[in-house]
This record gives sequence, structure tokens and C-alpha cells, in this order.
Amino acid sequence: MSNELNTIGRIERVHLPDLDLSNIEAKIDTGAYSSSLHCHHIEQYIKNGKEYVRFNLLDPEHPDYNDKLFDLNVFDKRDVKSSNGLSETRIFIQTHIILFGDTFKIELSLTDRSEMKYPLLIGRKFISNKFLVDVSKKNLSR
Repeated sequence: MSNELNTIGRIERVHLPDLDLSNIEAKIDTGAYSSSLHCHHIEQYIKNGKEYVRFNLLDPEHPDYNDKLFDLNVFDKRDVKSSNGLSETRIFIQTHIILFGDTFKIELSLTDRSEMKYPLLIGRKFISNKFLVDVSKKNLSR
């Protein structure tokens, strides 16, 4: 990848290959520090002394919902201040995201975003030093 940063819009279509999600809409939010993914039935547990999380992506009303149950290592747990100003402890996973044909690692908090328009929010921790954001544009990474 060159030193020149690609420009992304306020909404982008991205791929999360490890989670079997392609062409999913993501809101690019420079006001949010971390990135988050809409999930339900989030259940944390311990197996062989390690922390794991089990969850379903999206929800049955979403067109890309496939009812697949994911079972992954917990990457981290952190307090996150949500858009309503309340702080909650969230589980983070680490996965891959594809933008402009390049694959990057991304940390995603698992949370219920059913009241939000976009199932994936990409915050500035991921965007920083990778992309410029033009809020007047959409879907530049296609």
C-alpha cells in the first residue's frame, strides 16, 4: 500500500470475510473512537481458562441475517460511551475488514445496534492513518 491515503465517504460498503459478511453498509464516524458491530444473543464464557464470546450477527429483520452462531476469542473488554452518553462494558473481537481491495485488522465491539440505521460503525481508531473522510460522499471504496 502506498503512503497516499484513500478517501472514504460517510457510508461505505465493506466486507468482513471472517464473519461471512459481504457488501455490508458501514457508517464512518469520526466522532466515535472505537468500531462496533450489531449482534444479538451475546454470551461470554470461559473454556480451557480462556475467555470466549458466542453471538449471532445482525438480527432476523436485517436482509443479510443468516442465523449463524459465531464462537470467537474475546480480544478485549473495555468501557465504551455510547451515543446516548452512557458508559457500558463491551466485548471486543478482532477480525478482518476489506476496503479498496485491501485487508486490514479491525477491533469491533459487539453491541445491539438494532435502533441504528447501519449495522456497522467504523470509528476513528481504525480510520486514523489509513483513510481521509469526505462526509459529502458515499461508497467511494467500491
